Amino acid sequence: MPFALTATVSMIVVLGIMVLVHELGHFAVAKWCGVRVEVFSIGFGKRLFGFKRGDTDYRISLLPLGGYVKMSGENPNEEHTDDPGEFNSHPRWQRILIGVAGPAANFVLAFALMTGFYMMHDEVPLYPTQAAVPDFVPQNTVAARAGIQSGDRIVRFDTVDDPTWEQVRIRTLINLNQTVPVIIERDGTRIPTELRIDAKNKGDDFDMPDLGLLPRVQETPLVVKAIEPKMPALEAGLKPGDTILAVNGLELHSVWAVLAYLQQESGKPVVLKVARSGQTLNLNLTPAKADDGAGHRIYRLGFEPVPPPFKVQQMGLGAAARQSATFNVHNSGLILEVLKRMFTRRIAMDSLSGPIGIARQTGMAVTMPGWQPIIGLMAIISLNLGIFNLLPIPILDGGLILLLLIEGVIRRDINQKFKERIYQVAFVALILFAVFVMFNDFAKLPIFSKLRP
Repeated sequence: MPFALTATVSMIVVLGIMVLVHELGHFAVAKWCGVRVEVFSIGFGKRLFGFKRGDTDYRISLLPLGGYVKMSGENPNEEHTDDPGEFNSHPRWQRILIGVAGPAANFVLAFALMTGFYMMHDEVPLYPTQAAVPDFVPQNTVAARAGIQSGDRIVRFDTVDDPTWEQVRIRTLINLNQTVPVIIERDGTRIPTELRIDAKNKGDDFDMPDLGLLPRVQETPLVVKAIEPKMPALEAGLKPGDTILAVNGLELHSVWAVLAYLQQESGKPVVLKVARSGQTLNLNLTPAKADDGAGHRIYRLGFEPVPPPFKVQQMGLGAAARQSATFNVHNSGLILEVLKRMFTRRIAMDSLSGPIGIARQTGMAVTMPGWQPIIGLMAIISLNLGIFNLLPIPILDGGLILLLLIEGVIRRDINQKFKERIYQVAFVALILFAVFVMFNDFAKLPIFSKLRP
């Protein structure tokens, strides 16, 4: 199946599931509160098909990128009566619950998806339980200033002898902004030193690479799994199955080490020593700045490596739930940080993606081996949908909740005409935002990116 078709179908399926769960949240709580639901729709626009049961028309509509629940009397421009089935006839606390229910359903879905994944198939890297040997130590980092070099073995870190990388990570996190004693072994000689764990301005994402400690995740060289289009690796002739023996003469065993080296060299040309079909080749590449998948533009070559060694384990319900909670809290924090940077103009707006960007991500995820890429992406999209809908913007669930809270504080309803104007302005603003995001999507397509300088 062509990638464009795979991406489109996968996006429609994934967004359809997210929207269905979101609207089911609103629907279930509305029914529980006794509110009459007139329409339950997957998609917007013209009704394609469906059925009616009771007061509700269950339908599939023309535009699949969304959905809605239409409750009796919920729109500000509808005339309010004393009908007990109308949305506005119910106490404010019930209307707030209905508003919260949609996003809450998305959070529950993200939690359930990752819990189920960890119970069935959790891929755990092997290197955290192995000896702490740095694969690469970038210049001008804390580790480099402490005299630690690539290939050294950390034989004592803080109070732990012969630590694994997991123990180093734990001792690092409990000694933030402290200096810890370290002993390294190099060529049979033990060398004492100290490591200042400076975590200031690093935030909650601080980890060992911030110190310059990039673990050696495997002893064997990197093997290329796939090549990205329109990137230096493809232009230089790198192929899937190639073994990367060295980068500018350095033996690097992880893609993180390669990326760290490229950033250290600020994009200077590199020579890859490559093994292919029993022959050794030297390929000349000039790194290109490209997105790293987390919204940052860094120097990259454009290849995907074969994953490092791992073991598959099946967690119990309790452990899987805790791991899922950690995953969702971490990614929710990242989403909130992006939103904060949007409003404070500290993020490039052209990094935002809409349906086309989502389609590319889902298309890539479903073509990757294993369930982790697509399950993880679905959980993150569900979190995005839940958090976005809680923003205090009229038309969104968060705007409804905010207005209801304001009415609760002032102990009276806000003027209906004023509400209508608020919703009209918010609607126009959201449409303009959607158009802007769609323009970003189109501008990132290869046919348009060629036109950019």
